[in-house]
Amino acid sequence: MKLSISQKKQFFDDGYLIINNFFNQLEVGAMLKEMYCLIENKHGRNVVVSGETINYQIQPLVNHSNLFRALPYYSKVKDVVSVLIGIPYVRQIDQIFYKPSNIGAGTKWHTDNSYFGISDPTKGTGMWIALHDASVLNGTMYIIPGGHNYDYSSEHQRDIDTDHLISFNPDDSKAVPVEVDAGGVLFFNYGIPHCTKENITDTARAGCAYHFLRQDYIDYESYHHSGFESMEDLPVIAGPGSTGGMKEYGTLIEGTWEDEVIKVLN
Repeated sequence: MKLSISQKKQFFDDGYLIINNFFNQLEVGAMLKEMYCLIENKHGRNVVVSGETINYQIQPLVNHSNLFRALPYYSKVKDVVSVLIGIPYVRQIDQIFYKPSNIGAGTKWHTDNSYFGISDPTKGTGMWIALHDASVLNGTMYIIPGGHNYDYSSEHQRDIDTDHLISFNPDDSKAVPVEVDAGGVLFFNYGIPHCTKENITDTARAGCAYHFLRQDYIDYESYHHSGFESMEDLPVIAGPGSTGGMKEYGTLIEGTWEDEVIKVLN
């Protein structure tokens, strides 16, 4: 997939890019079916520790799902990420946040780089996939365009309403909601402030997020964010060190996305 000049300019200037219909209906259907299987098998937890709301996090995904393990190697994903942050790059983390109907809790304002501590937040990008139609009413993602031009790391504190998340209180007067249909994707660099809101509708809403980082910006002391034993073991998705998954998983993962979609749906 090729990005237009205007799309690249928006990402580099504003720190984010929305691409509608990035994944088709079959691909979204497979991801939803796999997500519900992971929930049924209790591969996640509610990160909210107070009240009766639920923000159900599944992390990591690759340890439990061949489908989600294959997604970063999908050629369409690689084409875009390679342009946005350059190569070589690794898949740093992956996760799903599932918000049930009526009681789905939001995730407070934060920047991803306040977790990761990368020296240049523009060398990492999140890829947030709407697994259901995402709207203001069901608590979609909000972002602050251009927010990556400021360093908010020192302003973050532990979010005491959750078991491990952090948050801060930015000036959100310029915040914009990301309303996309299921299959739409938001790419945003690690420095962009973002949050999600509560789901007050009668249907569930979920978002799946991957984080990709330029290999030469890895903080090898931050191994606890990776889901692997150490940052050295993170899968190289694109660049000279990439083996298509052979080194990291012992089998070829690249090129299997379409097959894994069919397997899940069957």
